[in-house]
Amino acid sequence: MGYRKAEEILPVEIIELIQQYVDGQSIYIPRKSENRLEWGAGTEIKQELRSRNQQIYSEYLAGAQVRTLAEKYYLSVKSIQRILREKKK
Repeated sequence: MGYRKAEEILPVEIIELIQQYVDGQSIYIPRKSENRLEWGAGTEIKQELRSRNQQIYSEYLAGAQVRTLAEKYYLSVKSIQRILREKKK
């Protein structure tokens, strides 16, 4: 997310109104609900995590210990347990 100067996109009247509340501070203006993107949209991260989680589950079924998986994948034991629980469903 980049920053844009308010002077370049907002009318002076709106800037003056905003300055009554946050003079000289940075603020975040959220997207409209209908314009929000789902987490991971635009990247391959969801597929990468699904693949990683499937690999974890396969290794677990092959006899790998939860603690060993946690160390190998740099995750907590609780995270590995959550992944295994979700994959068992």
